[in-house]
Amino acid sequence: MTTVSESMDEKLQLSQTSDSKSLIDTTSPSQSVKSDLLPTEELTGEGQKFDTLSSYIWSDEDNFETLEPTDQDKPKDEAPTDCASWANKTEYLLAQVGFSVGLGTIWHFPYLCFHNGGGSFVIIYILMLFLVGIPLLFLEMAAGQRLRRGSINVWKLISPWIGGVGYTSFLVCIIMGLYYSVLMAWSLFYLVQSFQSPLPWSFCPLLNSSVGLDPECSRTTSTTYFWYRKVLEATDEIEIGGLPVLHLTISLFVTWLIICISMVKGPKSIGKMLYVSVLLPYIILFCLVIRSLTLKGADFGLKSLLAAKVSALYSLEVWRRTGNQVFLSRGSGFGSFTAISSYIPRSNNCVIDAFVVALLNLTSSLTATVNAETVMKLVATGMISPEDQPPASLYHDPSSIYSRWFSSLPKQVKSVVLPHLSECNLPEKLKEVMVGPGVAIVAFTDIISVFSGSTFWAIIVFLLLANLGLGTMTGILQGLVTHLQDTFSSLRKQTKLLTVGVCVPMFLGSLIFVRPSGIYYLNLLDDYWASLPLFFIVILENVAVAWIYGARRFLSDLSIMLGHPISPIYRWLWCFLSPLVLLVLFLSALFHLYTKTITYLAWDSSISNEVHRTYPSWAKVLLVVLIVVTILPIPAYFLYTLLQVTLSVSMIHSRATIIFKPEAKGNFPKPHPRLQGRQSQKKISKVDT
Repeated sequence: MTTVSESMDEKLQLSQTSDSKSLIDTTSPSQSVKSDLLPTEELTGEGQKFDTLSSYIWSDEDNFETLEPTDQDKPKDEAPTDCASWANKTEYLLAQVGFSVGLGTIWHFPYLCFHNGGGSFVIIYILMLFLVGIPLLFLEMAAGQRLRRGSINVWKLISPWIGGVGYTSFLVCIIMGLYYSVLMAWSLFYLVQSFQSPLPWSFCPLLNSSVGLDPECSRTTSTTYFWYRKVLEATDEIEIGGLPVLHLTISLFVTWLIICISMVKGPKSIGKMLYVSVLLPYIILFCLVIRSLTLKGADFGLKSLLAAKVSALYSLEVWRRTGNQVFLSRGSGFGSFTAISSYIPRSNNCVIDAFVVALLNLTSSLTATVNAETVMKLVATGMISPEDQPPASLYHDPSSIYSRWFSSLPKQVKSVVLPHLSECNLPEKLKEVMVGPGVAIVAFTDIISVFSGSTFWAIIVFLLLANLGLGTMTGILQGLVTHLQDTFSSLRKQTKLLTVGVCVPMFLGSLIFVRPSGIYYLNLLDDYWASLPLFFIVILENVAVAWIYGARRFLSDLSIMLGHPISPIYRWLWCFLSPLVLLVLFLSALFHLYTKTITYLAWDSSISNEVHRTYPSWAKVLLVVLIVVTILPIPAYFLYTLLQVTLSVSMIHSRATIIFKPEAKGNFPKPHPRLQGRQSQKKISKVDT
């Protein structure tokens, strides 16, 4: 059957007859195909048709409904879309917030806030959140909501040239899910251990002979000893292997069992679980804030938090770290926002949703920071004379002013104050947090020790961490399930089987991180691997919508979808500001990885302390391989699309039966009798036969 496509001033586009397949589903990635080969003949047996996305699906003259993939527009092997949906708007928002607010919100934000200017960091964070973070969050939500597909199919429809972005997101979700589930397993193990009094990490154990304390624990803190020796059973080096630790394996199994049960019925079962896993952490955070504000030194901690350093506003390093936190803490690039949004009706106002999710993420970060500041800034009030009290300007620069103040104290006063300093050494405590998520748990156990009724607060804190991990893992797994259901249409009605089929291999793959040296592999991925693929994904998503897809057309389509106009400011942010910021952050992360020595914090049993070790050469090679493999689908799919276009063009040239060329006077030649004009929203073009 012959199809015709001519390029003239008004670009009359023709399609196949009504009994043939639509051209919408598989679109040509190249504008040049349309201009070079105006008419084509369908290749027998190929089943592959091309059209121009930007001029067909997104044309200003096209009807709004042309973006809707209908049943007859689908390939032969794809069944009609029969997607489940969220029971109500509340469950949908809880799913988005639960994925966005993760464990990193609890420990990374407080550290960055304290060490990067305090109030200045918060100002920069809010500025970047509104100018770049929210627009990109809105972009991912809108794409999934409009096309009602997972990340793989969404980006194929938007531009086949970057169809590999969805596959890269899929790989990122797999790798992230493997080690992120271990963080949740740690929290569950600590939660179970918290039902004891006294807490098992609050004291050093006795030797088997009961003669004295374990000397290894005596040389360090009881919380650090419990973490490395009782929880991880950590080796001294990454090269030393071993079988998975039994109690962590059990915790990991329970973690995946909870996740699997939560997702076994799709959005219906997930929605009910989210009322607990998302709302409970906010209740706990609120309780912790109230408790923290009643502690001595809370006012001083708040002053430290809100004190802004003007110099930080001019620091490129502060801006770089803030930008990383804005993007990496929200969860962009995983495809989960797109997948979750695909289950909500198109009339939903995704603009407001983006603001709600971003602001709740910010609220959680600030709440966690207030807790850290107020608790860790406890001072021994009343134990020193008024003339020896810390200066009022201490919160402006705690690190330097505090050191000078302590050095100036009389010897007898130092002896009184010194026993209490382990509770208020915030820089050292937060320096531990930055090392990685594992050691952050040690900091939390230290914080809990300053509360009265520490057993109760330990249960509350680790229940908080477990629920935050569950919310994020649900989002990651939802991204995987939606990808697979879009790719294999037969799985759409097999949600239970698919969920189990995903959880079982993920559990088995996670076992590598509960081995005695597993913590070192986890830190390698979390510290050095995650940021580069995510930045690369978000950059391509932004460029695809803003420049390939067309920001103006995208906003026009969304305006029709939502029933009201959308501010044109998003167009300028997507086209200019966001790509520039993302590119700078990506290059800085790449440069940082290239120039920085890759180290990890390891346990040294000979001195019973943590030491920094350099990753071996094979670990660095492994890191590079993982980064390359994760990003590889993008250029691979680009080449695949290019090959398809090249082969199609050559075959069209060799087998074409009719080639139409525009005449000088602009008159249209008579088309093949079997063709008919395509209807558009504004007019119906009829071709005489």
